[in-house]
Amino acid sequence: MPRIGMNPSRGQSTDYKPAKVTLVMLTYIPNDIGYFEKRFEVLRTSLESYIQNTTIPYDLIVFDNNSNANVVNYLKDMRDRGKIDYLILSSRNIGKMGALQIAFRAAPGEIIAYTDDDVFFLPGWLERHLEVLETYPRVGMVTGLYIRPHMKEGIGSVMRFIEEGNADVRRGDLVSKDLQLHYIENTGRTWEQYQKETEGLEDMVLTYKGVTALASSGHYQFVTRKEVILQALPGVWQSQLMGKMRELDLQVDLMGYLRLCTHPATIRLLGNVIDPEMAKQISAYGFSITPSEVKVQERTLRARIMRLPFVQRVAYFLYNRLFKIINA
Repeated sequence: MPRIGMNPSRGQSTDYKPAKVTLVMLTYIPNDIGYFEKRFEVLRTSLESYIQNTTIPYDLIVFDNNSNANVVNYLKDMRDRGKIDYLILSSRNIGKMGALQIAFRAAPGEIIAYTDDDVFFLPGWLERHLEVLETYPRVGMVTGLYIRPHMKEGIGSVMRFIEEGNADVRRGDLVSKDLQLHYIENTGRTWEQYQKETEGLEDMVLTYKGVTALASSGHYQFVTRKEVILQALPGVWQSQLMGKMRELDLQVDLMGYLRLCTHPATIRLLGNVIDPEMAKQISAYGFSITPSEVKVQERTLRARIMRLPFVQRVAYFLYNRLFKIINA
């Protein structure tokens, strides 16, 4: 078929230049029932804090892993309003690692600031992350909220850095109980479970060239250099929808890069529901939030039976079967 006329873009130019930092968020809310019933409000709060409290120039990529129509329409509206620079809508859930493979390679900036869609960003969060990233040598990942169980593994490079005498170090119980309880409550743990997970672990606060940081980091949110994280990504596609993120953490460490955390914390966790206490904290930063009613866990015999491992395995099996039927 013959060409009619000339493409009007021929000979035109653009003044676009990518920002040094690319923000990347992965979203996935397939429905609004069960676990996901209150997740849209969590996503909205997370994304809008990501945008509002980032003052350094950036490009924003949102990769949606096949969410429901309500979420997709919201993301499209944010894109059309110029809040999202690049919106990638997957026609199916390709898994977290698969989404990161695409999003990280598409990022135009030399620095990637990644987050799951259930994190609240405090003012100045990115400045503090970059201060750590650009002050300490060979930093692979910087996270905004310290989680003590992450001290179990993936800190070999940090330990070698300390042993070489490059930083002043304080060891011990150095993180407030309030912050530890924040992690426990927003990950569905109990204090007893947390104590078992952290038995024998201690916090380590490093000071290097006047900048403090905690040892270890997390994969739910981090700032990294693009060239580093692309080397750490596995070279093959994963079949699991979730998982393999701990392996990513370990690979960064094995490559000889430090995994650190800002101190004090520069983010908060939202979980899958925003309770009245969290809503109060968020509103102090100018966000309008309608808190969800969160029932206190029952301690009846029936409740204890429902929490038995065998009962929960059966329940999860049935849940997964029903999920596949509903989404067939």
